[in-house]
Amino acid sequence: MNGCEVVIPRRQGCCGALHAHSGAPEAAAQFARGNVDAFDLDGVDAIITNAAGCGSTLKEYGHLLGRDPQYADRAARLAHRVRDVSEFLASIELVPPSRPVHRTVAYHDACHLAHGQGVRDEPRRLLAAIPGLRLVELRDADQCCGSAGLYNILQPRLAARLLDKKIAAILETGADTLVTGNPGCLMQIAKGLRDNGYPITVCHPVELLAAAYGLNPTAGLAPLRARTVPQSRP
Repeated sequence: MNGCEVVIPRRQGCCGALHAHSGAPEAAAQFARGNVDAFDLDGVDAIITNAAGCGSTLKEYGHLLGRDPQYADRAARLAHRVRDVSEFLASIELVPPSRPVHRTVAYHDACHLAHGQGVRDEPRRLLAAIPGLRLVELRDADQCCGSAGLYNILQPRLAARLLDKKIAAILETGADTLVTGNPGCLMQIAKGLRDNGYPITVCHPVELLAAAYGLNPTAGLAPLRARTVPQSRP
């Protein structure tokens, strides 16, 4: 549709992000070596990821394998080609999407995308190009939702406090859809909304873009099923 050929290397594996973020650099390095071997660096213009945490780590492969004489150069070349999907799509001349997506959307800046990669405006530009979509700004949009790799598992109480603040900010916007570019954030925020009974859709920005192109227009866009929140007794 937009003149791009997509090639998916069969031998690619985990990027090693969770290992790198959890103090296991050698395990992360092993995953990095496997991916360096899997990708044809001479045959592609860009290596695209739709997960902010993965993209942040992939862009650090040059550092991660910088002291490995067999992999350092190729790791740096791979890192140089990595682009978040929103970063890449915002850099090419897109065919304008034509199908309206009538939603009020709040965008949460995933930490590994905004702070780790400096990608902030690109997702918002893609969303703003979708007809019928109203983009509303989220208070403290770049503050952590509490997911943070394994943080919500290792520090659940502190993670829950961060999540509560994020949910409160989302509700202030009146949005019916929350969009973010990292799977950890997607799961964390979706859980918080669902557990509190708020039927707000949570999805990746590319899902809305796909709907605007008429590709699987309803996939992933159904609202969360709200549970009944028991009323407190006096």
